[in-house]
Amino acid sequence: MSIFSRFTDIINANINSLLEKAEDPEKIIRLMIQEMEDTLVEIRSAAAKCIADRKEQRRYAEFLEREQNEWAKRAELAVRQGREDLARAALAEKQTGADESGQIKHEMDVLEEQLAKFNSDITQLQSKLTDAKTRQRSIVIRHKTASSQLAARKHIHDDKIDEMLFRFENAERRIDRVEARSESMDIGRRKNLAEEIAGLQDDERVEDALEALKSKVNKTNDAEEEKK
Repeated sequence: MSIFSRFTDIINANINSLLEKAEDPEKIIRLMIQEMEDTLVEIRSAAAKCIADRKEQRRYAEFLEREQNEWAKRAELAVRQGREDLARAALAEKQTGADESGQIKHEMDVLEEQLAKFNSDITQLQSKLTDAKTRQRSIVIRHKTASSQLAARKHIHDDKIDEMLFRFENAERRIDRVEARSESMDIGRRKNLAEEIAGLQDDERVEDALEALKSKVNKTNDAEEEKK
């Protein structure tokens, strides 16, 4: 199992734990980003060790190759000197080196495969981390907006507010009744002396206006009669 696969399992486990505890999305996003960053550091550290091991194996493979060449030269020299026993021993050492070189080559192939997996994991994780950071601000804003709307709706539908409005309406109705009683007291009430005198003054002004109008009409009629 690759480190990236283990990271996915960790994320899923933590998210499920948070969801069970009804944690808010902001905490989940922060946790995911933190897990991604920590895992990215872990993968890069493992990749760096893999690269170091590969370099060391390459150096050792080059050393073994040089050793094989040296044993080959020694075997040839021994044959020229008529020492087949030494030539045989030199060739045996050369073969041992060749066998070890084959093992080293296999180990280097394994390291190359592992390094390729690390590169793939890092690319995937870096992409997901970039995407998560890009979406984090949007998710935080949406969560805060939704929380504010939820709080507002809770207040709107709060029984205490409904009770307060009910009392307010009752107060308005009581005021309406008081005003109605006040207005009803004036119905049919006899005018006092000051009001009656003020009424007479109004009547006099009306009569004066009527007399002036009648005088104007009469003058107009007289003038028309004279013209005839």
